Amino acid sequence: MCNVNRTGFMQLLGQLTVAGAVSEEQFGERVKYLQELGDDHYVAVIEDTEKGQIIATGSVLIEHKFLRNCGKVGHIEDVVVDQTVRGQRLGQRIIESLTQFAKDKGCYKVILDCSVENAAFYEKCGYKRKEIQMAAYF
Repeated sequence: MCNVNRTGFMQLLGQLTVAGAVSEEQFGERVKYLQELGDDHYVAVIEDTEKGQIIATGSVLIEHKFLRNCGKVGHIEDVVVDQTVRGQRLGQRIIESLTQFAKDKGCYKVILDCSVENAAFYEKCGYKRKEIQMAAYF
């Protein structure tokens, strides 16, 4: 992730939600923090090498729990495919990569939150609707 173009990466994330104006310094600090997490965090990216542009990304964070014999849970976040290349199964490739990472790390499950509109996509990727999402925003 250290060679990722900040501007292109943040523009891609902006297609998902409000990404904000992240400075080079802030971006570098966040990349350093994520690297310090080591094997507990993974960011998958797909790059259009001809354009030198990231066209899909997602991340997974491994949570270490006390439940399930001190088991681990993968939390998938920030999955987005550039709107100009949607429909090419890039999102599915990102989800497969993140899911496999969590499985390889010994997680007993992987969870994610999504909009109702995106539920069918995740179901195609093997995920099932489970319970309800709650949020508090600040």
